[in-house]
Amino acid sequence: MANTPHGGVLKDLHIRDEPIRAALQAEAETLPHVTLTERQLCDLELILNGGFSPLEGFLTQAEYASVVAGQRLPDGTLWTIPIYLDVDRAELDRLGVAAGSRLALRDPRDDRPLAILAVADLYQPDRAAEAEQVYGTSDPAHPAVHYLLHSTRDTFVGGRVQAVNAPQHHDYVAIRRSPSEVRALFRKLNWTRVVAFQTRNPMHRAHRELTVRAARMRHANVLIQPVVGLTKPGDIDHFTRVRVYQAIMPKYPNGMAQLSLLPLAMRMGGPREAVWHAIIRKNFGATHFIVGRDHAGPGKDSRGSDFYGPYEAQDLVLRYRDELDIEVVPFQMLTYLPDTDEYAPVNEVPEGVRTLNISGTELRRRLKTGAPIPEWFSYPEVVRILREANPPRDRQGFTVFLTGLHASGKEAIARALQVALNQEGGRSVSLLLGETIRQELSSELGFTRRERDINVARIGFVAAELTRAGAACIAAPIAPYDAARRLVRQQVAKAGGGFYLVHVATPLDACIKNDRAGVYQRAIAGEIKGFTGIDDVYEAPADAELVADVTKTSISQIVHEIILLLERDGYIGDR
Repeated sequence: MANTPHGGVLKDLHIRDEPIRAALQAEAETLPHVTLTERQLCDLELILNGGFSPLEGFLTQAEYASVVAGQRLPDGTLWTIPIYLDVDRAELDRLGVAAGSRLALRDPRDDRPLAILAVADLYQPDRAAEAEQVYGTSDPAHPAVHYLLHSTRDTFVGGRVQAVNAPQHHDYVAIRRSPSEVRALFRKLNWTRVVAFQTRNPMHRAHRELTVRAARMRHANVLIQPVVGLTKPGDIDHFTRVRVYQAIMPKYPNGMAQLSLLPLAMRMGGPREAVWHAIIRKNFGATHFIVGRDHAGPGKDSRGSDFYGPYEAQDLVLRYRDELDIEVVPFQMLTYLPDTDEYAPVNEVPEGVRTLNISGTELRRRLKTGAPIPEWFSYPEVVRILREANPPRDRQGFTVFLTGLHASGKEAIARALQVALNQEGGRSVSLLLGETIRQELSSELGFTRRERDINVARIGFVAAELTRAGAACIAAPIAPYDAARRLVRQQVAKAGGGFYLVHVATPLDACIKNDRAGVYQRAIAGEIKGFTGIDDVYEAPADAELVADVTKTSISQIVHEIILLLERDGYIGDR
């Protein structure tokens, strides 16, 4: 353990004695184990390296109840966010885990044992109480509440951990530093007053100005410590964000600032999270911590209102200022004054003075459309990185997913659409026909519901990867079940592309008439079992972007209507 500049104790649990560590490694290989989730991995790393001091493990039931209800550990120490290891009870029973057991915790990326947990207890949480008391809401639009209700497993396992191996990272290794390493850096640089800045978004000129103002006011240096663990769903990926941070660092006066990454899994918990962030930055050796407007806020609830007030987080952190042992630097939002070419806090701008600002929504619109982003808002180096990661719509990939009965005409529409998109140019076009996928990708599958779902999921995976690469993907399976189609939509959306579901709703009698191979007649005669439209259901989609019937509309007109959808959303058109 290392004494902190604040008089506290940094509980770095990593073992430097190699024989002891090797013995724990050997023991871990013999123990029952669980593989950590991404959030648990982030939590464990900060427990082991002291970022979560004074925690030495995952919360027991008594600790969990105390933190949820009173924002403190049972000994009275301030701690505001519950840190728990959730595991399925069935898995624990299979492993024979009970109070007094020792359990290995493995890295999901390389299966290495990272720690051994001495199990103190197993318990079921009060999820409703945690949602209301920690996050102030039961609204599943809050990402932490949604995660709590839909992603956490049924049993929490509490107990202290012993470090075996540190998690290995392969990205930005030079700027991933433990609390001990950050403190050593401060000593080497002779920094005695350090203002820490938390961010999960790209930084622009206003952020640079805010941090410089904070350093100037407190006669301090600046630690830029962005979160690179889990953040809010939909946030820009951490690779892009770190490239932005690296580009903005030279904009600080020489020697003023350092960049170091934080593998934190955010909860977007507003006021409680702001206190938590302050505790973490104290552990990293900062003497001051910037708390901005709506710090760690998740945005709007399901009724369109903010989850937290704009300065609730500042108020709660200031309430605990005496025991936090880190000075809080509250900041108002900065706005640009074009007449004097400077930034100023909104509460300091005289009435009548002209101001300019670009919201996050407006920035995303400009990136999407390729509209200019002025230099007063962001540095050209930052804009270039954001444009590379967020190309305009006409450079992004998309998937057109045609679904319908056998011989409905969806394959003919798909082929004609492929020709139209190839003629348009600008991106590669891939065609995934149902029969081709069955031969090349799913030849071992039959036609049970489960096997059909697997087949559609494979199509979704391929479509998502093509979309991610900026291609146009046209898929045309029967895909008779709604749940499987919705999964494909989610896969493509997660890949960052557009998804268009086209229901080719040609009536069954017309499909039978168009079936030159006579497959329908064989199904009607009972020679083929489980045939869609005959003795197996086709669930007509209610969420299709376009419904078409080849008995009423020509194929060329259907293709034109699909092209109009793509043009409307900016995927094709003027370049």
